[in-house]
Amino acid sequence: MSLIRFNNTAIPSLVEDFFLRENSKIFEPFNSKVIPPVNILENENNFEIHLVAPGLKKENFQINLYENVLTISFRESSEKVEHNGKFTRKEFQAGSFKRSFTLDQIIEGELISASYVDGILVLTLPKKELAKQKVERLIEIQ
Repeated sequence: MSLIRFNNTAIPSLVEDFFLRENSKIFEPFNSKVIPPVNILENENNFEIHLVAPGLKKENFQINLYENVLTISFRESSEKVEHNGKFTRKEFQAGSFKRSFTLDQIIEGELISASYVDGILVLTLPKKELAKQKVERLIEIQ
């Protein structure tokens, strides 16, 4: 069996080169940005936000809470690195993202905590005492 290569016409290649060139900063707002996915888990006592961000440094994360809006942002400084070899294709880039969540009044904002382990940023958002589900209690008649 032999490998058969199929090349499209030159026009799509030219268009791709024009819009996706790494030194083309004109169209940067139109290039797709990767926003990490999140899972939100509700427990009896709190909510947990799990943000998948493998390979990132926890020092580059910033978590803010302002007027019931929780914002998770990441910015990696882009340092110029010299390479002796010639890249055939270069896809590694420094990047940034921002995710915002509007919190309900049942969240105890002062007690929010965060940890970063094995590429997953976990934020724990404790519920206020009033919001926790109460256990049903049987009241005896005397």
